Amino acid sequence: MNHAPAPEHPARTQPYTIVVGNEKGGTGKSTTAMHLSVALCRLGFAVGGLDLDARQGTLSRYLTNRADYAEHAGLTLPIPVHRTVARSEAPTRAAAEKEERAFLRDALDDLGACDFVVIDTPGSDAFVSRLAHERADTLVTPINDSFLDIDIIAHIDRARREVLAPSAYSKMVWEQNNRRVLDGRAPIDWVVMRNRLTHIEARNKREIAGLMEKLAQRIGFRLAPGFGERVIFRELFLSGLTLLDLNEDTDDAPSSSSHLAARREIDALLRAIGIATAPAAPVHEPA
Repeated sequence: MNHAPAPEHPARTQPYTIVVGNEKGGTGKSTTAMHLSVALCRLGFAVGGLDLDARQGTLSRYLTNRADYAEHAGLTLPIPVHRTVARSEAPTRAAAEKEERAFLRDALDDLGACDFVVIDTPGSDAFVSRLAHERADTLVTPINDSFLDIDIIAHIDRARREVLAPSAYSKMVWEQNNRRVLDGRAPIDWVVMRNRLTHIEARNKREIAGLMEKLAQRIGFRLAPGFGERVIFRELFLSGLTLLDLNEDTDDAPSSSSHLAARREIDALLRAIGIATAPAAPVHEPA
């Protein structure tokens, strides 16, 4: 993996693929995928969104809500081209894996004209998720800022705050990375973002920060700032909006300050990935 600063993205003949993944639910994968997709759209890129969690379908419903809101409000909102990959119902494992491989290939072919494809993965060890990780030029892994959630990256001796071994998920990422390298492709640029950060300087927070630095060196990923814990992220889902869609000119000063801070977090994530940012076009607050 890459410990260096965010890489330069060379001219490409196929989309740059960003996979948002880990094998745990509730870490903000769909929120991250949605904000990345909209941010890239607003920067002028052609963006495809791919939802591999067809059963839960959070990203798909988020985008449906966005299209409905834009239509009812008479707004023109940037919306990525969207595809889903259904789970195979074939009777055998071999047949199901073959079918899901074809589903993913067809969906990516449909998005082949895009500059970027952002893939949202299920919070489980699914075959199609492993296939998607092998496709990742950049892998973004959101984790909540707690010792419990660090377990998705590595097994920790919590009493001594020591790393015991990489997790099954980390081993899976290594395996998919090795497939890329053996195929002559660039290694996965793995970025782990600490989500739901608090603004309180606490001993627990400092310990987590130190442990994550150690893990970055041992496991092989780069650290990126994530999103703070804000109710606004959950509220925006119903309207399909992101923080980048909200007008900064609001009479609610505390809300405005929170929105601006969240937008800075999104810009920081884009820069961590290696994408230059520009001011987002303001639209409107949700009704």
